Amino acid sequence: MTTALFPGSFDPITNGHLDIIKRASAMFDKVVVVVGINNQKRGWLSIEDRVTLIKTAVELLPNVSVMATDGLIVDLASQLNATVLIRGVRNAMDFDAEKSLATFNRQLNSNVETVLLPTLPEFESLSSTRVRELYKFNIPLAPYVPQSVAKFLKQKRDFNEE
Repeated sequence: MTTALFPGSFDPITNGHLDIIKRASAMFDKVVVVVGINNQKRGWLSIEDRVTLIKTAVELLPNVSVMATDGLIVDLASQLNATVLIRGVRNAMDFDAEKSLATFNRQLNSNVETVLLPTLPEFESLSSTRVRELYKFNIPLAPYVPQSVAKFLKQKRDFNEE
């Protein structure tokens, strides 16, 4: 049984992330989406909201679970007996960064392989950063994030405007 981790900040999860999760869930027995906690950065959404939004987005994928960690991904992989790290790549710049990270992670834990999944063309320009910018300018988010995320962010905006 192969367990794969898909780490990221997911601030918020996008349709590009969800596509990678769906594809990984078809490839591996178990996929754990891991929201990384970076104590040096203040996230846009809380860790709890990110985890909840991802859980809602993947609820129809029975072999996918979601958790958060503030530790090293390779250490978590050892704890969960995961042997694969999933990373999405949108372009050559992503590939170079992810290749370097994969090499570093392999040095830290030689039992973990990184699998790079190329993003589908329709998601190549999509990122959480761009979603946050669209939100700032009140652009509808439905084409870019799962429906539950778009609904949550609309409610967040409506609440903040009251």
